[in-house]
Formats: sequence, structure tokens, C-alpha cells
Amino acid sequence: MKEFIITQEQTEKAVLVGLVTPDQNERQVKEYLDELDFLADTAGIRPVKRFTQKLDMPHSVTFVGAGKLQQIKEYVVEHEIGIVVFDDELSAKQLRNIEKALQVRILDRTNLILDIFAKRAQTAHAKTQVELAQYRYMLPRLTRLWTHLERQRGGVGMRGPGETQLETDKRIILDKISKLKRELAEIDKQKSSQRKNRGKMVRVALVGYTNVGKSTLMNLLSKSEVFAENKLFATLDTTVRKVIIENLPFLLSDTVGFIRKLPVELVESFKSTLDEVREADLLLHMVDVSHPTFEEQIEVVDRTLAEIGCESKPVIMIFNKVDAFSFVPKDEDDLTPRQRENIPLSELKETWMNKLSGNAIFISAKGRTNIDALKAILYERVKAIHITRFPYNDFLFQHYETDEEEMH
Repeated sequence: MKEFIITQEQTEKAVLVGLVTPDQNERQVKEYLDELDFLADTAGIRPVKRFTQKLDMPHSVTFVGAGKLQQIKEYVVEHEIGIVVFDDELSAKQLRNIEKALQVRILDRTNLILDIFAKRAQTAHAKTQVELAQYRYMLPRLTRLWTHLERQRGGVGMRGPGETQLETDKRIILDKISKLKRELAEIDKQKSSQRKNRGKMVRVALVGYTNVGKSTLMNLLSKSEVFAENKLFATLDTTVRKVIIENLPFLLSDTVGFIRKLPVELVESFKSTLDEVREADLLLHMVDVSHPTFEEQIEVVDRTLAEIGCESKPVIMIFNKVDAFSFVPKDEDDLTPRQRENIPLSELKETWMNKLSGNAIFISAKGRTNIDALKAILYERVKAIHITRFPYNDFLFQHYETDEEEMH
């Protein structure tokens, strides 16, 4: 039942397909397809062409119109393309019809993210969560797996072998889902008691869009080696480290990155991973300020935090990758309104960011820019929480002459 998991690197050529609709304009679709390109690359697929179409809504049968599907088919045949990736989630009906028309492997955004998660999962916890999400995704799409079998419809005794096989398979998958849920509940119980055993230490959680530099900052603050690379979803398991700033200890956790159009199956399956965020006293919301649409990424993270009930938690906004920020100065003769890419960072800081006052800082985790200032803010915020919890424990805040290496 696990044949839908990509288990080895692939270099198959692929085409990407997106829709311009009243809900997403051309600029957004380009941005979403850039992200889909990055997802494909992370999964070991090489996108070579993009197709977009303007529609009021996705076609219920083939997602895109018949003419566009024919255009994609001609390109696929001519260039020997093995995979076509759609930027939105496809229904069982759409998958079946597109597969029939194109005769190649069809993936949607959800399927692609699930494949990446399957490759990234290292621990039993992550593997169980991913497997559960995959079965949840697969269940409503089971019908397309049995199209080669006769599927008769009718009264009593008129059911074809395909229908019987389909029901058997549904039962197998439902049993599997129940078993995985039980396993996850058991793991969650263990994780919960681990969290209780950490005592009353202040807990800080790193949150943010995928690939904004959370693991790099985690390594810097905790002086440990957490896996960090320029790929989406490099971190699946929550990593918790003890961090000491001056002589104040606290726990710092690095969590899975969020992404636009995150599959419901994944949010559901990874709820236990997000418990670290739910139980944190303070959130560090990391943002890749060099990304052209970082404001939209902030909205995605805020929305996801609201979904898991964390919208009222205290937050420090950390604008990372300041060294990679770039803008295009406008020509003096150009009288058109300035676009987002024409605004320098110094001006951006004076806009809505200015209202964040002491709750925002601009850094480069990779270049180690402004890290001491971040540590100072963190120290003050953690100290304030610590004092409310242990009002008589003020010896922590005395300054001693101590060798730094001993303290870490």
C-alpha cells in the first residue's frame, strides 16, 4: 500500500500547471508556481515548462479547459515528459480524467508535499504522521486505482469485481488509519510526559514559513547542529534544545515550516508536532525579509497559528536574511506608482513594521548580523516570564564572572 511514496531521487522532467482565477491573480500564480518549482526540485523532479490558464473556477472534470489539456498533451508527447504537476488539489474525478488524457503520472500540490514529507521523515513519529496523512489523502481517491477492473452497477448480486476490490481496499485503508491514529496517540502521550518532565522552564518556539532560516538560528542560539539546508521542509521533527543566555536557561524548539495551501491531511496529522507551539510561552516568528512576497508568507503563518489556537501568544518578529534583501530603484522619469520591489528596506521599516516597536528585529542568521541584539531582546522577554513564574528566584539575574564555555 506504500507504492505512492517516493523513496529515491528522481530526475524526471515535469511540467507545472496553474490557474489564474478571481481568487488568485497572475502575479500570485507566478509566485505559487515558483514555489511549486521549488517543491518539485526538493522532490527530485526537474520542471521544464509552465502552463497557465485564466478561468473563473477550475474545470470540474479536467481542472483546465479541453484546449489547454490538448496543448499540454502535445508538449508532453513531444518532449517526453514523465510527470505533470498541478498547483491545486485535484479530485478523484479530475485525476482520473487528466491521467486518461495525458497518459503520464499526475501529481497535485498536496501529493507532492506528501512525497517530500515521506522522504524527509526520519523518526518513527514523523514517519507515522506522514503515513497517516498519505492514507487520508488516498482514501477519497481510491476509485481511480481500480479503473482497469469491471465496475458494474445495479441491484443485489450485480456488483462487479472492481467494486468488491474497492470496498476491500477501503476497509484495509480505514483499518490502517485507525491503527496509525492509535500509534500516534501513544507517541503523543510519551511526548506529553516528556514536556511535563521539563519542569517549569520557559519555553520558546520558532515558527515561520518553510525555508526562512529557523534551523540556522536554532544552531546559532543553542550551539548545536540541527539539520539546515536550502530546501523546503528540511525540518519535520520538532527539535528542542536548552539555550542559556548569560545565566538564564530556557527551552527553544524548532518546528515544521508552514506553506501556502498546506494540505488539510498534513495539518491534521502533524497536530501533535505543533503541540510545542501550543505550549510555548513565547513565539519567535521568523520571516525571510528578502523574499518578494514575505508579507503574504506572514499572513499564511498567522492564519495557521490561529487554526491551532495560538493567535494570542506573545510574539517577537524576526526579519531574517537582511543581507539578501534587494530592491530596484525607480527611474526618475518613470511616473508610474512604485511597486513593492522599488522600496528599500530602510523605508519598509518605517511602514507597518514600525508599529511592532520592541517586538521586531532585523538579522541575518547566516551572516550572524545583529545576533547579540536578538539575544538581548530574548533575555529580557524570557526573564519577564521567568520572574512571574519564580518571583523569588532573582539570583539568576546577578552577573558573575564566568567562563562562557562552562555556561554552555
